[in-house]
Amino acid sequence: MASSTTVHSQAGLPLPKASAPREAALRFATPSFAETFNIEPLATAHNLSDLEIFSYDYLRNLAEKYLANPADAFVASSAPSANADFNSVPHGQHAPHVAMTLLDQAPYRVLLKRPEKYDTGFRELIDALFASISEAKGGFGGDKIVRLESSVFVSSAKTTTPIHFDPEVGFFCQIAGEKIYHVYPPANVTEAELEPFYIKSSVEIGKVDVNRRDPAREHVFQLSAGKGLHQPQNAPHWVETCSSQSISYSVVLETESTRSLGRTRAFNHYIRRAGIAPSEPGKHPAADALKANAMNAILPMRKLAGKVVRGVKGQH
Repeated sequence: MASSTTVHSQAGLPLPKASAPREAALRFATPSFAETFNIEPLATAHNLSDLEIFSYDYLRNLAEKYLANPADAFVASSAPSANADFNSVPHGQHAPHVAMTLLDQAPYRVLLKRPEKYDTGFRELIDALFASISEAKGGFGGDKIVRLESSVFVSSAKTTTPIHFDPEVGFFCQIAGEKIYHVYPPANVTEAELEPFYIKSSVEIGKVDVNRRDPAREHVFQLSAGKGLHQPQNAPHWVETCSSQSISYSVVLETESTRSLGRTRAFNHYIRRAGIAPSEPGKHPAADALKANAMNAILPMRKLAGKVVRGVKGQH
């Protein structure tokens, strides 16, 4: 670890105990959260750890509800290193509720997506935390929220999640156990690295090389129950679970402006391939808007074309 790395290990900010999901809240380690929102990683505190919905039995019962919708869950082994290809790690070995009974036998990582779809307690929780985030930020003004979702992570001890970035603004909460969370600000990713991701017109993870990150920009969060962090959109990160099993929870959101930024980057990808160096997003807002609007038409057409091609291939 470079000596210039920022290490976050504060105990967190005091919060009243939550006895029900609707009483959950986040607190931020700086009063200037509105200024650093979606720019720099930031330590947070929360009061979620004592909620019944995060007990092992509750979560295992929740996991059983995913049998009818397997695409909403993901079970994977530990990555061999931080720089492993995210999709190369063995996955899909067990249903999530089964993997949760095997955490002591093998290094598994269980992801339950959108638990608010399956449980009213998690619906109350995400609503309460969004209200907390919005209050700390001073609201979102006219920037419409187009996606608000959460996830539960249950991991064996000594597991690694490889480096990647996500196309949404995130708030990560450690519920039980300990994790070491390595994250870089989005400014540590080049536009040329980001642009190809946004031509996919889908919500998934983005891949980057950890060796190309600037060690001086790394933030390391030492997380335990009650601690968390704010993770900006496109912030590369990788995670280590320590010597005990871990339960974590995250809330992610996208706004109209963050989606529009992605479409601008998709447009820039095409003109870069044509040999033209595009201006960085934000330098020319009017041009950015024109690019984003153009991609509103192009991306759905590409997606439809991809389906047609796959269908034709399936007939030969």
